[in-house]
Amino acid sequence: MLFEQRKWYLLLLFQFFILAGYAGGNKKPNILFIMSDDHTSQAWGIYGGILADYVKNDRIKWLSEHGVVLENAFCTNSICVPSRAAIMTGQYSHRNGVYDLGGALPPDSLNYARLLRESGYQTALIGKWHLKKEPSGFDHYMVLPGQGAYRDPVLQTKQDWKDNERGGKVYKGFSTDVITDQSIAWLKNLNADRPFYLSVHFKATHEPFDYAERYKDLLEGIEIPYPDNLGDTGAATTGRTHDGWPLDLLGKRYVQSAAFYPGSPVSLDGLSAADTRKKVYQKFIKDYIRCAAGINDNIGRLIDYLRESGQLDNTVIIYTSDQGYFLGEHGFFDKRFIYEPSMRMPFVIYYPRELKGGRRNKDIILNIDFPSLFLDYAGAKQPASMQGRSFRANLSGKTPPDWRKDLYYRYWANEPRRPAHFGIRTDRYKLALFYGQDRTHATRDSMPYPPGWEFYDLAKDPGENHNAIHDPEYRAVIARLKKRLKTIKATSGDARETNPIINEILEKSW
Repeated sequence: MLFEQRKWYLLLLFQFFILAGYAGGNKKPNILFIMSDDHTSQAWGIYGGILADYVKNDRIKWLSEHGVVLENAFCTNSICVPSRAAIMTGQYSHRNGVYDLGGALPPDSLNYARLLRESGYQTALIGKWHLKKEPSGFDHYMVLPGQGAYRDPVLQTKQDWKDNERGGKVYKGFSTDVITDQSIAWLKNLNADRPFYLSVHFKATHEPFDYAERYKDLLEGIEIPYPDNLGDTGAATTGRTHDGWPLDLLGKRYVQSAAFYPGSPVSLDGLSAADTRKKVYQKFIKDYIRCAAGINDNIGRLIDYLRESGQLDNTVIIYTSDQGYFLGEHGFFDKRFIYEPSMRMPFVIYYPRELKGGRRNKDIILNIDFPSLFLDYAGAKQPASMQGRSFRANLSGKTPPDWRKDLYYRYWANEPRRPAHFGIRTDRYKLALFYGQDRTHATRDSMPYPPGWEFYDLAKDPGENHNAIHDPEYRAVIARLKKRLKTIKATSGDARETNPIINEILEKSW
């Protein structure tokens, strides 16, 4: 009898400690993953730069002051669909099969949301999906078909999903506000005894950079500063292997498709090439900042809800963008390239129970690492198929001694102005081969420039304005990087080229 009483006493004591630990902070954290589209680091304000004094960023700044900012987070393929697939699967494009904008993620793909749900999380995705097939791994989803609309967007759910971007219903309002409305509505109906994972994915700040009516006069009458290399005119003056994607193309869109863009039509009649580029830049940047201001507002709404509901301290909040974007650097807009404005992902994380606020981390982090971090917080095992690695220790200032010192990047699509390329980036140097060939074409792509290498010393040339591939002082560094690039390409699983034309180009170029 005494033995039975002791046994029950010990059992009750054990349950007490479990419950005490649950209440005291050992509960699995909620995870709120906020991701925008093309909201590049130059426009966050917390990374400095010429726009820091012009952007509306009080809520983003609050996250940075109370959380940890990553200074060297990068995507492995700077274009929307592949980057999102890399985040969902923890795999490079050549592993998950999503190479370019035409790619799709099959519902039976192993993704972190499915693993979080199996670990007891309530899971939801609200906003931009862009991976074409029906989302899987989420208890609830409301997603934009394709790119979706900025105004009165259609959102698709399990109840009205149809393939080929059909189905769904209209929700009145501006998309960034609507996505947040629906996210908070989902949060209000959760089981309080289980943790949640919520992806809030904004369409902003994707072209055409539309904005809510409340921001139509923001920056009116103000001249925004220009990047030092706004006047970049292409390969002839920089030594690059291509001319790139200049703002002049956006100017043509402003004139030819004026109704697609917010604000009054733009007239470029009678302007010189330099003045045309400046005028296009001013409209582009002001629209972009107005569009981003709505993101800042709605991050604040999400934070406020979590605070009011008593969940803020036990929620990991992450804000990032699916890749970077050119805001006039090199005279460019858009993304895709291995250059810093394009491949760099801004990233801030808040979790007061574990992370000291106001810190910055310089380790090289990749988008394929994100799911590993989520699973780590959830106490879930990472499957062998995922190629990333949790950076939870890094965030606390305890970087593992074997953490990566370089990264592999590959942009697979191919166009005359935006050639296919791959390369390596270290903490100081960058080397890339612009080979200019589509992976599926059986004949040689017609390109304005031959395949060629580019090399940049980021310490001496942070703007990547001079291709130093032929500078004698770097001969030994370049040789070492070429060797390392071949190794890192192989270890990522991208050793074998399936297109014989690409193989031929690599053999001649390497």
